[in-house]
Amino acid sequence: MRQAEPQARIALIHALEESVAPARAAFATAWPEAYCFDLLDTSLAVDRAERGLLDQAMIERFRTLADYAMASEGHGGRTSGILFTCSAFGPAIDAVKAATDVPVLRPNESAFEQALEAGSRLGLIVSFGPSLESLEDELGAMAAERGQTLTVRSLLVDGALAALKQGDGATHDRLVAAAARKLADVDAIILGQFSLARARGEIERHAGPPIVTTPQSAAEAMRRKIMARASPSGAIGARALSQDSLR
Repeated sequence: MRQAEPQARIALIHALEESVAPARAAFATAWPEAYCFDLLDTSLAVDRAERGLLDQAMIERFRTLADYAMASEGHGGRTSGILFTCSAFGPAIDAVKAATDVPVLRPNESAFEQALEAGSRLGLIVSFGPSLESLEDELGAMAAERGQTLTVRSLLVDGALAALKQGDGATHDRLVAAAARKLADVDAIILGQFSLARARGEIERHAGPPIVTTPQSAAEAMRRKIMARASPSGAIGARALSQDSLR
């Protein structure tokens, strides 16, 4: 029996290998009809941490990854959306957004929108230090656009990402859940990285605020955006970009 043609071809671009599985799991739940493919450059996270800033050279690397993704054509047609799963690179992703005619999502924007609907007292948990300031800035900017006064309590969970990289998922989840219990008085808790989503079950073993995960929110948002662009026949229209179009 011939396999049905996917509704869309989605590029998932990662800076941490730990983000791949959560992204795939989210699309399997939210949009199983989409075909997803992965681009992974683990040196991005290492270089971002070492440099302590997001410079022009790194922005160009993101543009190169987006060029590759947009030039991709095959199962599911041409690439019709790009989801970046790396949370410490907002300005680089925005540079891609500005030059691309298909939906491009930062990893956190959809989760932030969902959390802001829950209230103005939010908890934000991360395990990758360089992402914290940029995520706080992004969340604050989104609240300001909505005219919403925001109080954010942010926590960096030391040791959680290292445990996950060493294959100790149980310790990772335990550390993240312990951090979440310190945020009992907020309206919602945002797990600010794709790699943190796996800890949701451990957190929800204890009563507390609603938990918002970035992969699920992003997958659902990507489906909405792309299906809204579909032609009446259901086909997804994505114009191929030239190699210079993102520069």
